[in-house]
This record gives sequence, structure tokens and C-alpha cells, in this order.
Amino acid sequence: MASLLHTCQLKNGIRLIHRPNQSDVAHFGLIVHTGTRDENPDEHGLAHFMEHMFFKGTSKRSAYQIISRLEDVGGEINAYTTKEETALYASFLKQDYMRAVELIQDIFLHSRFPEKEREKEAEVILSEIQGYDDSPSELIFDRAEELLFPSHSIGRNILGTEESLSRFRNGILENFQADNYATDEMVLSSVGNLPFAKIKKVAENYFGTIPQKARTRKRFQPQSVSAKKVIEKRNTYQKHCMMVGNAYALPDQRRLQLYLLNNVLGGPGMNSRLNMALRERRGYSYSAESHYAPYTDTGAMMIYFSSDAEKFDRSMQVARDEIRKIRTTLIADNRLKHARKQMMGQLAISHENNEHLMLTSGKSFLVFNRVDSHDTILKKLEDITAQSLRETANEILDPGQMNTLIFE
Repeated sequence: MASLLHTCQLKNGIRLIHRPNQSDVAHFGLIVHTGTRDENPDEHGLAHFMEHMFFKGTSKRSAYQIISRLEDVGGEINAYTTKEETALYASFLKQDYMRAVELIQDIFLHSRFPEKEREKEAEVILSEIQGYDDSPSELIFDRAEELLFPSHSIGRNILGTEESLSRFRNGILENFQADNYATDEMVLSSVGNLPFAKIKKVAENYFGTIPQKARTRKRFQPQSVSAKKVIEKRNTYQKHCMMVGNAYALPDQRRLQLYLLNNVLGGPGMNSRLNMALRERRGYSYSAESHYAPYTDTGAMMIYFSSDAEKFDRSMQVARDEIRKIRTTLIADNRLKHARKQMMGQLAISHENNEHLMLTSGKSFLVFNRVDSHDTILKKLEDITAQSLRETANEILDPGQMNTLIFE
């Protein structure tokens, strides 16, 4: 897989990664290492708000023309914001490659952020926030990180608040873009049936003239708190529980161990320990899972379940028992072998989605300046032992170091 990747760096520091394939559909994205953690306290939600406003008009296109530019030829354009990245990306027929790249360049460089559109989009995002508040199974993930990382932007939710949205006036968006979008923290990621020489030329034509710029704002590592228990009254039919604690950062060599441990404990497979113990064997919970969220300088490990109130205490005990077992008992050799195969299978299937592959390759290149091949990942997985998994479990899943958040 690695031999198929082509990479280069433009003179202004922007990096390009391209993966050729045999499809008539191509994918292109611009990924910037700027997210909600880069906001000042009075800018809460601004990175996500900018993502929305990118589609509201440029110096030569209206919002309708932006939407129609690719949709008229059957393509799609989209964007996302996380706590550490912002991405603009598109999927389209390969003959429309330059059309897509030019559109993303126009949106990124020439957005006008019109005031009348700002007011409408603030209402749209406010509706999104209200819908989120009505979904405790989603809201509890954000609240858990707020509990783990208080007084730091990485702990705040991505959407912002009604109060913060009302502060976003003309000039704020432009200043945020100028302060946070550095050329050496941008990656152009591409997947498609086109020669790399052509991709490189297109990238240079549309993005090579951007003046080289370094980030002016600095990131500060968050300080976390642990061993707190918080109960919030939400008037929900079910009770929801989240246990959350510190985890390895992206550069940590033990990160893959924790990904594998998470997969075994409560990953996407229906045969995870939490799902089997709480749902399949006992019928206590419809949803029981764990998540590992790594960032550039910290990470969060989350264990979640929901259940009826009368089954909640029993569910909590079952979850704690599964945590205790994975911390005290070595995973059997055959189970570890199956866990490795399961994780590699999940990775291979996700890479069948070329849009997903374009985005994940771009993010890896953004953070690590490389993309590991399947063989490299498999070799790293083979080096993980039952003993090292137990050591990771004892460090990360220590109940005495995890916060507990309950919605009831």
C-alpha cells in the first residue's frame, strides 16, 4: 500500500498526498490542523461556524453557485470540524478534478462571510445545538470531555453556545483564519485515477501561490482532573453513564495497544466484552461501548452504557467487572489472535471507502508526515502481547483515576 502513495511539499509548506486507483470517481480534500481547541474563550464554536460560513459566498460565487458547482455534474462537496482539524473535501467524476480543486480553493481563500448569511447560519447551528441537547446518548460524550478537561478549549463542545454564536460579527472570522490557518499545517489529500504529475501541477496552480505562513497562536497541553463523580438531572427515560479518563496522545507508541484494547473491551464489534456482558447475556442495555479519542498532546478513554433505572446499578457492576477482568486477567492467545484479525479486517473494510481513505490518509500525513501501510500496522499488532495489553489496561482503566458522569 505504501508504494502506491505519492507525496510532495509545495514551496509554501503545504503538503500533498495522492493515492492512485482505478475508479472513475475521485476525491480531494484540504485538511487544516486547526479546530475548536484553537479558539479563545470568547470564540467558543468559531471553528465550526467558519466551516458553515465557507459555503455562504465568495468574491465570485453566491451560496447557490457554490452548492451547484459540483452538484450540477453529480459531485458532492462537504466539510467537517473536529477539536483539532478543519476539512473541506469533495467527491466527483475524475474528469471534473480541476473543477473540484478550484472550488475548494475559492471557498478557502475568497469567502466573504456576508453578515446576512451569518445571522441565518447562527440560527441553523442553534437548532443543531438544541437537537443535540435532546439526545443524551450523544451529549454525554461532550459533557464527559468537559469534565475531564475543565477550563481548556479541548474540553468544550464543537458547536458553541447561543451566547457565543451571538458574538460572531464581521472581522472575527477573518481574524481567526489569519491567526490559525498556517501553510505548514495544511495537507491536500487526493484519491483518484489520475497521474501524480497532473495532481501536483493542479495543486501548485491553485494552492502554491498562497503566501507561506506559520501559526501565530500556540497550543497548550490541557490539565485533566480525575476521580470525580457527577450526576446531572436530565429527566430522561433511561439513565446514561460515562466513565472517562486520560489516555495516550497521538505520538505515543502505545497508542495502537490502546486501540486494540478498546476494540476488545467495547469497540464496534457486537462481540466486544461490554456488549456481550450487558446486552447479549443479560439484556440490561441496548447500547454499551467504549471509545478512545487521541489528540496531539493528550487523549481520552470513554466507557458508556445506558439502561433502565431499575437495571442501572446492576449494569454498573457488570461494567466494572469487565474492566476489572481486563486489568487482572491475561487475554488468551487465541482471543488475542482473533482481536488482531478483527481490527485489521475493520481497517481494510474502511479503506474500501475511498472518500474515507482520502481523509484518513490526509490526517495521518498531517500529523505524522507518513501513512502506515497495512503490512506495517499488522507488524505492529503482532508485536502487541497479552502482557502489554494488561499493562495498558491497568494504566488507562484504573477506576480510581476515572471520572463518572451520570444522566438521570
